[in-house]
Amino acid sequence: MPPDPDPHSRVGTVTRRLIVEADGGSRGNPGPAGYGAVVRDAVTGEVLAEVSDSLGRATNNVAEYSGLIAGLRAAAGLARGAEVEVRMDSKLVVEQMSGRWQIKHPDMRPLAARAREASRSLGQVEYTWVPRAHNAHADRLANQAMDAAARGARGQPSSADRRGAGDRPRGARSADESGAGGGREAGVRTAPGWSDLRGKPTTTVLLRHGETPLSPERRFAGRADIPLTESGLRQAAAAAQRLAARGDLGLIVSSPLQRARRTAEAVAAAAGVPLEVEDAWAETDFGEWEGLTFPEVAKRWPDEAAAWVARSEVAPPGGESITAASERVLAGLAGLLTGHQGETVLIVSHVTPMKILLQHALLAPPAALRRMHLEVACLCEIDWYDPGMGVVRSLGDTAHLPARNGTVSAYAEKYGGRAGRAVAPG
Repeated sequence: MPPDPDPHSRVGTVTRRLIVEADGGSRGNPGPAGYGAVVRDAVTGEVLAEVSDSLGRATNNVAEYSGLIAGLRAAAGLARGAEVEVRMDSKLVVEQMSGRWQIKHPDMRPLAARAREASRSLGQVEYTWVPRAHNAHADRLANQAMDAAARGARGQPSSADRRGAGDRPRGARSADESGAGGGREAGVRTAPGWSDLRGKPTTTVLLRHGETPLSPERRFAGRADIPLTESGLRQAAAAAQRLAARGDLGLIVSSPLQRARRTAEAVAAAAGVPLEVEDAWAETDFGEWEGLTFPEVAKRWPDEAAAWVARSEVAPPGGESITAASERVLAGLAGLLTGHQGETVLIVSHVTPMKILLQHALLAPPAALRRMHLEVACLCEIDWYDPGMGVVRSLGDTAHLPARNGTVSAYAEKYGGRAGRAVAPG
């Protein structure tokens, strides 16, 4: 058999070509502002990504540049080195970015610089002015983001990496700060701070179950199958409504214990998202300490309680150590990151598994678990970038819950300054 021939001298590298459609607007100039951007395959016209978000109060020009920056970053995330044609109905942005008009306004110069930076990993970028009617898709996304800005909410309609998904967003996703006018871009997300992490992360939203009969008295609640109280059911419903409004949940996984499972079922019903039950997300087994308060434990098992607080490998009598629970939880996380890359997954669990995930993301020592307080029905959010590096985006969020008559402040007053005080999980 003859050897494979070398490529013909006229055969070169095939460069992907993309189209970015971007728009932004403000109702009041300045007023409630938002942007939207669409990335298409230049040959087929297929929608590959959508990004949008509200900017709060901003001008039209800031919103238009924000849409451009988000669109360029989305394109770069999809195909580095691609040739891009940017289509916008903003004559100002097109002419300025093409170099035909000077950028005189001082507020526009940093935005133009960010747009140039966003295009640095792309190939040739050309700018084309189009009539507004030819930019309807991006205009629609921008208007939805402006609606959210007018309500004081985060921009909801966005998703990214939509190959084969048709022309309708699969779900909503608000992502990292774009740096343009304080806005956020979705789907193709850049890690905050000085990190160079880029790409679409896997997002885990963590939800602690609602209140149980043991919660108000701060009693250990481990593997006992404790029900929710009426207040706990209301908290679950409030969390469900908030999470359903996000629109980006692709899967819910829950602890098998009924207090978590009932909370997860409320979210699944409200959001129309499938629910899976996994043992990885169950609470730590507290053995003989189940149902007791920490002072009761410390009185009956003083040496064991002190050792448990000091060393994560120590287990309660007949129970499970934090070290063992961490191995179980992190194995569950690894499975999620492998099987649901780039998706948003809700984990409905308990205090200890949630703290383990937060500790792992923050690269914190084991003692950090005893320096966090997570209320019932609170939310946390972590982005996981390849190879599993975590970025904590929120911690202990209870904005969806009514005030609890000073419960949190009472807790802080009682425990906040007491080093080594263990918080009874549940």
